[in-house]
Amino acid sequence: MKILRNPEWKMEWILLGIIAVCGVGAVGFWQGWKSALGTGLVCLAMMFVLAVASIRRSGFISLMGEQIDQILHGEEVSLMEDCGEGDLAVLSTQVKKMVRCLHEQQDNLQKEKDLMADSMADISHQMKTPLTSIHLILSFLQEKDLSYARRRQLVKKLTILTDRMDWMVYALLRMAKLEAGTVTLQSKYFSMSQLIQKSYESLAIPMELRGISFHSHVAEGACMVGDIAWMTEAVTNVMKNCMEHTPEGGEVSVKVEENALYTVIFVEDTGTGIEEEDLPHIFERFYRGKNADENSVGIGLALSKQIILSQNGTIKVYNKRREHGAVFEIRCYKGSV
Repeated sequence: MKILRNPEWKMEWILLGIIAVCGVGAVGFWQGWKSALGTGLVCLAMMFVLAVASIRRSGFISLMGEQIDQILHGEEVSLMEDCGEGDLAVLSTQVKKMVRCLHEQQDNLQKEKDLMADSMADISHQMKTPLTSIHLILSFLQEKDLSYARRRQLVKKLTILTDRMDWMVYALLRMAKLEAGTVTLQSKYFSMSQLIQKSYESLAIPMELRGISFHSHVAEGACMVGDIAWMTEAVTNVMKNCMEHTPEGGEVSVKVEENALYTVIFVEDTGTGIEEEDLPHIFERFYRGKNADENSVGIGLALSKQIILSQNGTIKVYNKRREHGAVFEIRCYKGSV
């Protein structure tokens, strides 16, 4: 039997045997051999009960070891379903918790692996298109009889493509830092007026060149706690998206309201709005809707969402009911969502 080959059980039984012999001998010496015989029978009965309990416990432990080995080999096993109360039941429960936790971690790792593979495929595809165009333009630039006007046209396209790739790499690195948790976001009070002003400054000239007006209304004293630099980038990307979908003579407006639970930012445009089938996917990485700008990469809104979520906020988008245009609603909560 396995129990007899276990050195721990051998040591226990040797000690119990020595104690029993000494006890029987002592009773026989002081009380007589009849009392010693009774004591010996009691000791044998107790040792028999202990042996049965030990064998049962050893069997449970061996079974648990086999089941854990099966789990390690990827088999679906229910640990110790027939185990009742006691130390073994407690051990079985803790092992079940550990196994469940390991399964969840394995599932999460697989999801991250699949996400990484999909992301790499998307990045490869997104990089391949502009790189192919760049190689083609470079081959055109090597032509001997190329006119000055044609050369300027090709150089302009080359600049647009390189800027597009530069923005893609920049945004992907920012998103990777957020996903990896290597970014230390500040947690400071700042006014929403300052946030909207900083977001608009980088878009003021492009809006003016496109003939788009900008209006903002911020509730007096409105503020939030977070990292203003990252939040500025998120709001700027949203405003930029609205600008790109607003025709000449249109308007982009921002309204900020505040209540006891959250501060909310409404960014609106007077464009054509977002197609219904595009609304559920508008914040997905590399997603480009039907009305997307030809130079759009499809990553700005995904970055904005990730930044906002990392600062205890939410973002959603919907079309206006009575007018043309889209509305982005950003909520920055003052406590846990």
